[in-house]
Amino acid sequence: MKRLAILTGNHLCHNPRVLKEATSLVQAGYAVEVLGAWFDPGLKRKDQELLDRASFTFTPVVDLTRDSFARTVGRAKSKLGRLAHKLFGIESEWQLGPGIAALKKAAYEIGADFFIAHSESGMVVAAELLKRGKAVGIDMEDWFSEDLLPEARKQRPLKLLRRLETELLRSGAYKTCTSHAMAEALAHEYGCKPPVVIYNAFPWSDRKTVDRLIRDRKNRQLPSIHWYSQTLGPGRGLEDLIAALPFLQREAEIHLRGSPTSDFSELLATVPESWRNRVFVNDLVSNEELLSRIAEHDIGFAGEQKFCRSRDLTVTNKILHYLLAGLAVVASDTPGQQEVAIQAQGAVDLYRAGDPQDLATKLNVLLSPAAKVVQAKAAALAAAKETFCWEKQAAKLLRAVEAGLQRTG
Repeated sequence: MKRLAILTGNHLCHNPRVLKEATSLVQAGYAVEVLGAWFDPGLKRKDQELLDRASFTFTPVVDLTRDSFARTVGRAKSKLGRLAHKLFGIESEWQLGPGIAALKKAAYEIGADFFIAHSESGMVVAAELLKRGKAVGIDMEDWFSEDLLPEARKQRPLKLLRRLETELLRSGAYKTCTSHAMAEALAHEYGCKPPVVIYNAFPWSDRKTVDRLIRDRKNRQLPSIHWYSQTLGPGRGLEDLIAALPFLQREAEIHLRGSPTSDFSELLATVPESWRNRVFVNDLVSNEELLSRIAEHDIGFAGEQKFCRSRDLTVTNKILHYLLAGLAVVASDTPGQQEVAIQAQGAVDLYRAGDPQDLATKLNVLLSPAAKVVQAKAAALAAAKETFCWEKQAAKLLRAVEAGLQRTG
């Protein structure tokens, strides 16, 4: 039995892609160990709940919720790395998180046949393993060197990240990413073959768990627009949605789900007075409940912006979750979301990113009493079943892993 190691150095509950991939690989007959880490007590509890049902092995290479000395040292290294970069422009792997040393040590010791990096810290370790002659690959679930808001990028070791991406995309035996748009861009940027595209979809079988309860909506007589992310704040397209509200021709509920950032209140203050009693902020829910809560609503909003190449090119799990929940989708016209709209005809309406009036025009069609939203919901479910579900994507994953193993002998 071949042994595969997935390198994340992070919480499992924050990475549903790893959870799905590891489960599918075990079902295909591989022994899989995910090398993660525990930094937050609440997220650790969520991980443990997931692991009660997991078929793979999850090893937290460091547990900063219990080891106060390791927590102090890890935070000090991260702070020192950021300070050296700010003052002297010195880039280091310390900027990428406090668990990299432990992740390296664990990866060197487990003796897997194949290692797949799924994160920035995972790339650091995979590049070291590649130098040692180990079989490695990379899943570009984000374009790591092209991610985040411009202000945050100033604090990032971008040259280091680009070097790691270059090494792994050119020399790794396995390369995957989240969209054809990203695959083509990576191939052009790094002179490598386009990675295999594995959409970050969710299992069609998850629809059996939809509870059909109403826990978010306040007035069932009004249509409901839903948006979610782990983080609720500026730079995620919500500015477009809020600016579109004065142009909507029918009342609706707006439901936002996520953990608010410190500056979210400033964004919320821009909601027009006439809409404030219909904009609701909902708490995060478990992965198991999320599909049910999305399915309560009528329209899913995916306003990814173009200032970040990673978000511009990717296909997020957000838009695919909307399809699986059976929502009509209004999405910004990023290349990644154009890709979904082409394959999900009738389910996704695109608007020009940064153009609230165009967004309002698309929303008004779906909010009108006509049956367009009903047709779009049906098209969403059809697209999820035929293309954008994990059952369809898992087959591509298994072929890519098998090919990678064959290349390494």
